[in-house]
Amino acid sequence: MKTQVQTTSKKPEGTAICLVSGGMDSCVCAAIAVSRHRETAFLHVNYGQRTERTELEAFQRIAAHYGITKQLTADISYLAEIGGSALTDRRIEVPTTNMENNVIPATYVPFRNTHLIAIAVSWAEVIGAGYIYIGATEVDNSGYPDCRAAYFKAFNRLIQAGTRPETRIEIITPLLHMTKREVVLTGIQLQAPLHLTWSCYKNEKLACGRCDSCRLRLKGFEEAGVKDPIPYE
Repeated sequence: MKTQVQTTSKKPEGTAICLVSGGMDSCVCAAIAVSRHRETAFLHVNYGQRTERTELEAFQRIAAHYGITKQLTADISYLAEIGGSALTDRRIEVPTTNMENNVIPATYVPFRNTHLIAIAVSWAEVIGAGYIYIGATEVDNSGYPDCRAAYFKAFNRLIQAGTRPETRIEIITPLLHMTKREVVLTGIQLQAPLHLTWSCYKNEKLACGRCDSCRLRLKGFEEAGVKDPIPYE
């Protein structure tokens, strides 16, 4: 397995903030952040998504697992009012067919990551965090434009331009160049609580196994030779 994950017994000073949606990728990202930093704060954002309640519960379980005391849950449900995504507008069906190459899927929430990271940057300035971890992947993903390396590179420049002169905050994307197989294996290596996560775009009790997120997750576990621990229909 080739990954860019590096951990160290000598953890750097300062706080890292990790965006934790409750999904598999964010859980593995959280495991990496916790292994690297002396103090890690968890940020969760509700944005009016279909599985908001289940994702929040997953976040709370993951935070409890790691004993995270510094937590923030933010609400930006105005994204549901804006709509334009199958995740926030129930009039738009969540697709269960294979995504076409180079086509942005209906599950893309317009510019969502910008809203999420902006909250993290504001919080980081207040608590003195120098790093913001996000579990975005560019290899096995749904083709979202705000999950690309160029996007995060540009956002790091924006942070430098839009914060206090003495502020030093960097977005860290440890999963960006991993396949889903590598994400699963990294999670197992770090003993991340993958059984506590939730990835399904449609359901809140039994994962559908058919939406893009479920298919990518199942693909990762299958290629890793490991059984997915969450329940499916």
